[in-house]
Amino acid sequence: MPYDNYRQEDDDLDYVEDYLGDYGSVRSIVREALPFELIATLGGVVSGVILSGMTNELQMIPGLIVIAPAVLGMRGNISCTLGSRLGSAIHMGLITKIENNPELTNNVAGSLLLSLLLSIVLGIVGHIVTVVLGFESAGVLTLTSIAVIAGVSSGIILAFVAVLLAIGMFRFGFDPDNVVTPAIATIGDIVSMLMIFIAAKVVLLL
Repeated sequence: MPYDNYRQEDDDLDYVEDYLGDYGSVRSIVREALPFELIATLGGVVSGVILSGMTNELQMIPGLIVIAPAVLGMRGNISCTLGSRLGSAIHMGLITKIENNPELTNNVAGSLLLSLLLSIVLGIVGHIVTVVLGFESAGVLTLTSIAVIAGVSSGIILAFVAVLLAIGMFRFGFDPDNVVTPAIATIGDIVSMLMIFIAAKVVLLL
């Protein structure tokens, strides 16, 4: 019996090594990540197209050009981190489906809270930097309102997308770590730019 147990353990180790070898191979990483990296590149172009259509808003809201790139950066940092944390939790078996799971809800809630707090800070800092550099500013309230509306609304959308992607890709046999981050970076740029555009429109109408 001890001999049989040793053989079973050896077989299990061989299986794990073969699985991890393929899972972490260069071929596997490139095969899964390359399509999404290419899409991410195209997504950056789309974001630039949206920005080019915001000429009127950029002229009517001084300081908007200062906070727009910062909103994109903040959104990418928070949402990509969320995607990575979800991927790790899925690999550990802490998240298996969309449900009222503390690991899932805490990650999403933390992401949204960070979006709100950093958006407020971003609006204030954007106003201060604009004034210090000698440029005209639309005002701290206006810039903060745009940052909060764009940051929180895009955060809600991207949190939903991150959860669906992480769980869905894992179920289809993909490694979420190879897929979710570039996908969220792409979608995040497009969604965030759209939300900035919408937020600017809303502020101009008020």
